Amino acid sequence: MGKVRKQKKKVEEELAWETSSGAVITEEIAEQMAEDFEKNPPDLSTWERRYVGRPSLGPNGLSPRVSFRVPPDLHKAAWARADKEGRSLSDLAREAFTRYMDS
Repeated sequence: MGKVRKQKKKVEEELAWETSSGAVITEEIAEQMAEDFEKNPPDLSTWERRYVGRPSLGPNGLSPRVSFRVPPDLHKAAWARADKEGRSLSDLAREAFTRYMDS
C-alpha cells in the first residue's frame, strides 16, 4: 500500500484520498481496510524497525544532546573555524569537548 499524498479529494461528493500510486481511497474502502486489519492484524515480530532522524553517535542508539551558551565572539570564531575546516559546528564542539574531557 502506498503513502497517502493528497487529502480530501471529492469523488462524487464523498471524502476520498489519493495514494502516491494514484489509487483513490474512499471512506468505504478505508472502512473495509480497517475491518480487514482488525480481523487479521499483522505479525509485528516480522516488522523491521525504521529509525528516523540523525544516526546515533553512541552505542545502543544513545547520543544525548548537550547545550550551552557561549559569548558572541567565541561563537563567531567557532563558526569560522568549522567553515574553514569544512565541518559542522556540532562536530567541532564535540571534538573540543572530547579533548577537554580527555585531558
